[in-house]
Amino acid sequence: MPDTKERPSEDISSKSPTHSIQEVSSKPPPGPSSVSTKKGPQPAQGGDSIKYGELIVLGYNGHLPSGDKGRRRSKYILWKRSRANGVKPFRKHLVTSPQSSKAVQDTAQHSVSYTLSRNKAVIVEYKQDEDTDMFQIGRSSENPIDFVVMDTIPGNQRGTTENITQSTISRFACRILVDRNPPYTARIYAAGFDSGRNIFLGEKAVKWYAGEEIDGLTTNGVFIMQPTGGFTPSAKPGVWREVSVGGGVFPLRESRPSPLKSCQILEEDNILRDGTLVDLCGATLVWRSALGLITSPSEHEFEHMVRQINAGRPQCPVGLNTLVLPTRGSLNLRERQPYVYLKCGHVHGKHEWGQQDADDTRTCPLCLTVGPFVKLQMGCELSLYVDAESPTYAFIPCAHVASENTVRYWCLVAVPHGCHGFRAICPFCATPIASAPGYVKLIFQDHTD
Repeated sequence: MPDTKERPSEDISSKSPTHSIQEVSSKPPPGPSSVSTKKGPQPAQGGDSIKYGELIVLGYNGHLPSGDKGRRRSKYILWKRSRANGVKPFRKHLVTSPQSSKAVQDTAQHSVSYTLSRNKAVIVEYKQDEDTDMFQIGRSSENPIDFVVMDTIPGNQRGTTENITQSTISRFACRILVDRNPPYTARIYAAGFDSGRNIFLGEKAVKWYAGEEIDGLTTNGVFIMQPTGGFTPSAKPGVWREVSVGGGVFPLRESRPSPLKSCQILEEDNILRDGTLVDLCGATLVWRSALGLITSPSEHEFEHMVRQINAGRPQCPVGLNTLVLPTRGSLNLRERQPYVYLKCGHVHGKHEWGQQDADDTRTCPLCLTVGPFVKLQMGCELSLYVDAESPTYAFIPCAHVASENTVRYWCLVAVPHGCHGFRAICPFCATPIASAPGYVKLIFQDHTD
């Protein structure tokens, strides 16, 4: 085996632009939080802690079906850590045997290994960065992963398919670095460091080495989508892009594992802005900044809006009983549980009048429209709302209820599906949206007494 040859060390400076966000402080959730035990990020000590933002997995409506446990949950809050744990590249070496390299074997040294051929690799060493906090996401339950994410099963399939036999989410999928100082800019990078603080890109992985620059893409890719107009009532879906290990932005490959890539899009960056979607090939997450969350309804505001709807004492036109819109999910309200005709939007209680061959199909007694008759369910994950307006619209076919602008936006967003497909889904249960427009306005028979 020939001796390992190293190239002269060199500094690599960050060229990413900044994104302006105001400082938002709030108290951390109660209970212990420790970096060493990996129960979640440890908030800074003393007074109010700084909340950077939230990562919400689409499809779970506030909690996992089996309940949120430890680092596996439907939502992860990023707090400013008590001590910085970010890292940044500072030198690289050309070696002939990466596995025996000192940087790879040193468990205290973060490094990325780019295998160019059987006897040639570039190792990029990373050093501590006192100005950033690092958060890692992936399928692995090992300590370096802060947020454990598993494949999302659509709500309409959860009764028959509860377990994923083969996941397409990487064990160490991606990492996010957040500036510890205002404006608390967050940036996303493909791949995360393993227990040995290493990232390996094998010989078959997509990578390039030109001049002094080295970078690569992961097997199934980390995609991001920046909505135009921000995460607001006027938001429109943006274009999906792929993020590299070094944070570069690229057009999507022909298929996720394709070995061919296009040129880097230099005018775009890897900064997470309010409403940015992150797809890990099996689960899609949305980033909500602490400042952006101000526009979404609080629990108190949401409950007030639902109480206002219920104050009208909406009635079932068939049973003439008063209906109650639940504030949390689909509660067991029996005869008071609202149902909706998805074709026309008329809200009723459960009844047997006008039943067709299919169990969920009825003829609406008010307008005689034939269509699915489905139980209403509240969209409870308020971070997915683009505004704080009244929840009076429902997605088709799952009947999750949210505000008009919220359902309009999500029905336009096509998230990755499989290796090269896209489809719009309900953000609360991940059920694919039916034919356009994908939602219906709820028509209550209220103020009738």
